[in-house]
Amino acid sequence: SYRYLTERTMITTQELNEGERYIGGIVSADGTTTHIILLPGDIEANLNAAMAWAKEQGGDLPTRVEQALMFATAKDEFKSRAYWSNQSESGWAWYQTFHYGDQSYGHKGHELRARAVRRLVI
Repeated sequence: SYRYLTERTMITTQELNEGERYIGGIVSADGTTTHIILLPGDIEANLNAAMAWAKEQGGDLPTRVEQALMFATAKDEFKSRAYWSNQSESGWAWYQTFHYGDQSYGHKGHELRARAVRRLVI
């Protein structure tokens, strides 16, 4: 179970780099808070290329929970398209659409959009 935090005051001591946007925090059942920071830029690529690109940006693709939070708090940062998550099984991976907000899965070889995030765990 998760609780979402959207107050920026949670990371007031953490400086954001130019072009980054604070998305919010996700609190896990053990009380650990993971703050999600959206990195600038995006690409259209298959899943493997998107994951490599995110790593080059100093981040990772977001999880499905992080994507749901981004849809709720920062939909304006995304085109009305599908974006890869970092969660996959076999030849398939999950994605979030930023038009209606649904999540589904597609073949890893398909080209979808991708955004990178970095995480600050407190």
